[in-house]
Amino acid sequence: MTAVPVVLDVDTGVDDACALLLAALHPGLDLRAVTCVGGNAPLADVVRNTLTVLDAAGRPDVPVAAGADRPLLEDPVDARHVHGEDGMGDLDWAPSTRAPIPGHAVELLRDTLRDAAAAGERVTVIPLAPLTNIALLLRTYPLAAEGIERIVFMGGSAAIGNATASAEFNIFHDPEAAAIVFDATADLGIPLTMYGLDVFYEPQVSALDAAELVAADPTGAAGLGGRLIAFQCERFDADAATIGDAGAVCAVADPDGLQTRTLPVRVELAGRYTRGRTVVDHRDWSGDLTHDPHGQSDVVVDVGLGIDGPRYARLWLDTLRAGARTTPAVGAAAVGA
Repeated sequence: MTAVPVVLDVDTGVDDACALLLAALHPGLDLRAVTCVGGNAPLADVVRNTLTVLDAAGRPDVPVAAGADRPLLEDPVDARHVHGEDGMGDLDWAPSTRAPIPGHAVELLRDTLRDAAAAGERVTVIPLAPLTNIALLLRTYPLAAEGIERIVFMGGSAAIGNATASAEFNIFHDPEAAAIVFDATADLGIPLTMYGLDVFYEPQVSALDAAELVAADPTGAAGLGGRLIAFQCERFDADAATIGDAGAVCAVADPDGLQTRTLPVRVELAGRYTRGRTVVDHRDWSGDLTHDPHGQSDVVVDVGLGIDGPRYARLWLDTLRAGARTTPAVGAAAVGA
């Protein structure tokens, strides 16, 4: 089977780290590049964490670039109350000694996508963070769309919020960027899949499985993945934790585990209580539009509404277990928690 070419845009982040491990190790995915944006943690922490995870996975070949350090309009916020002070669980895992490549993340995205198009390929773009880098890419270099197969992003929700009662964090952090990406994909004909909070929490890994990963490969990818799950279990006083953003990568590696509906979606930019909400339109009768001055959105999204959580949890676990047997850690070893 030919591996699916992918690039990840991340704000690493505990669950971004889980996603990076999966993308770096899964044999069905060809990880071409990783770009970084401020979000869960400040940009410098995101870059450091991303390089550290790729080293643990034995993938120093994957280029990493730093991108936007703040939203397009808003002041930046972070989620260190969720992800730890260093953004990645405060594990005392020795950081990578590598540096990101020169240039901006948008340039790395542009070049990776142009190279793919020139070779007759298309890349699946998987944003797991605020969509600032992707908005800048699609508006600055729209021809890069020729190298995009589709965009599968973690963000939004059809029903619930977490950053606010209405808004999911990645969209809340930079709603203007999300609105630009939605409009640009419609303009450029790029298929868009939303892996949102409706499915985000379902793939769960137990604390026991996490401990087995650590025992199997204490200083490598499995050990890091196990510690990330254990950190979440401790922080939320639970016996299991979600793999979070890694589920969006699972949806690319194993799309049959995600059930979607194709629905019109807008991003709310002005609501006092709803700014950053993804407004998913479930109406299926034209009569429902009679009194709506806005009509339906021109942006049509494959919205994740159902998921086989255990299937994706097994996929993540099996990939890390295989990595523990075959992939040595690069450089630093893990210490501490």
